Amino acid sequence: MRLQHLSIVQNESIAGYVKAIRRSVLYAIVWLWTIVMGFPIFWMVSTALKTERQANAYPPQWLPDPVQWQNFYDSMAVANFGRYFFNTAVVSLTTVVFALFFSSLAGYTFARLRFPGRNLLFFIILSTMMVPGQVTMIPIFVMMSRFPLLGGNNLMGQGGAGLLNTYPALIIPHVAGAFYIFMMRQFMSTLPSELSDAARIDGASEFGIFWRIMLPLSGPALTTMGLFAFANSWNSFLWPLVVTNTESMRTVQLGLAVFRGIYFTQTTLFMAGTTITTLPVLILFLFGQRYFVRGIALSGIKG
Repeated sequence: MRLQHLSIVQNESIAGYVKAIRRSVLYAIVWLWTIVMGFPIFWMVSTALKTERQANAYPPQWLPDPVQWQNFYDSMAVANFGRYFFNTAVVSLTTVVFALFFSSLAGYTFARLRFPGRNLLFFIILSTMMVPGQVTMIPIFVMMSRFPLLGGNNLMGQGGAGLLNTYPALIIPHVAGAFYIFMMRQFMSTLPSELSDAARIDGASEFGIFWRIMLPLSGPALTTMGLFAFANSWNSFLWPLVVTNTESMRTVQLGLAVFRGIYFTQTTLFMAGTTITTLPVLILFLFGQRYFVRGIALSGIKG
């Protein structure tokens, strides 16, 4: 009995050591991955606080000495960044509002309603995720430029610029997406069907069920989708470059291009401006990360 007891104790001790080693290895991998992913952010902030000579030194200087806080003020004074931030905020926030509404409405439709061709239509929408954005950019640009009765266009969409160089041109192409619809559909499929059935018995309309029951219960998925939509819109560069042609309609990503010339790049000011433009997305994610992780987990999205 004593030998058996000692054997059990030894086995438990070995199992404890193995578990501790696995945990230590896991923590080491997590820390290593954190360092790898966080290094670009560290280098961006470090360069933003250096002098131009330090930023272009070889071998590279890791930490600024002395710290150049003036770079942040100078980067914002080079161009009309106040206007750029205003444009980007208007476009991003409006895009998020419309994306939340239309994508969640479509997600509810595919998750809860039964109609002929539902699965086929959903498959077609998902298949658009395989089409690169560069392929659809020209057709969308033509649609924006030939919008009837706006921007000097006639009823046939000719004679003017349509919606080009306006807020709607920056917003409309991003108010819905296949990924957002898929995510909301997956999340709403997990909600109890008894809730909607009870609401129908009480005489609620389908939109009432969506607005009063499903939407309030979809907070984690809505937060996740809102973070994605805001980040995509805030960081967009190519589409604003294509549809805008005046400084008054520039976004912050286009504004950063003023630091890059044909023969010279103002590295420190460019990094300072990039740091400032990154803060809104970073702060938003830090405050919404709990809902972000929960929304990804409950919607069944795996990558």
